[in-house]
Amino acid sequence: MTKKEIQEQIRQAVETVRRTNPMAGSITNTVTINFVANAQLAVGGSAAMVYLPDEGEFLAKAGGAMYINVGTLLPIYEQTLPHVAKVLHETGKPWVLDPVAVGIGTLRTKLLRQFKEYKPTIIRGNASEVIALAGLWELAGGTAVSKVRGVDSTDTVNAAKTAAVALAKWTGGAVAVSGETDLITDGKIVAYSYGGSPFMPKITGSGCSLGGVVAVYATAATPFIAALTATAVYNLAGKRAEKRADGPGSFQVYFLDELYKATAEEIAENPFEIEEV
Repeated sequence: MTKKEIQEQIRQAVETVRRTNPMAGSITNTVTINFVANAQLAVGGSAAMVYLPDEGEFLAKAGGAMYINVGTLLPIYEQTLPHVAKVLHETGKPWVLDPVAVGIGTLRTKLLRQFKEYKPTIIRGNASEVIALAGLWELAGGTAVSKVRGVDSTDTVNAAKTAAVALAKWTGGAVAVSGETDLITDGKIVAYSYGGSPFMPKITGSGCSLGGVVAVYATAATPFIAALTATAVYNLAGKRAEKRADGPGSFQVYFLDELYKATAEEIAENPFEIEEV
């Protein structure tokens, strides 16, 4: 696939989402739930946030895609998350996994280990999370000892490349590794997406909301294109919002504005490079 072909598919994904307003339900981090929903709405999607098993199953069947984030776990999630992931896998619906803080706590570890058999369509995380998840799933590039520090990464994006490729090959989908330069792969192609802002790590939810936006685009594109499109619009919006902001608070407001204003052409043209694995 050439860069020009990828750009055309990005344009189509953006235009389809803006035209169809697809539902992408979420079971997500309670710290960032508002930001996730607002970001999904800003790019043209429709948001619905749940945490109960039956409501999760309803959204899994009714929506076009789903986002599951394990950031803040409640006891009920021991029932909800495996059940919803199983439904998504069995119905063939695209879903995005954000393995926040993988390696911390027994319930989180148990749930993330279970997800291996349900093969998430897209995995989005920072470098340390991707490496730790590959280790938990006993795949190449992973490590048995998590270097995750809360929600922060202590590894570079390039250090996670082998793990990201291995995860993508296992799931048959795509993996997006967030960092100063973002890496997106389907196990055959690796893309590096540029842009963003130093303010992005200074606000809670830039990564979580990206996962929700990836799910929105997963309703309209292949896993690789969905992940790259979402990353591109984030990098574009972050770069533009930084020019208008005085600090993290105003940046978040301007960032949502820029997500909303970005055109399909502008998103497709946000700088990226590709290489074959």
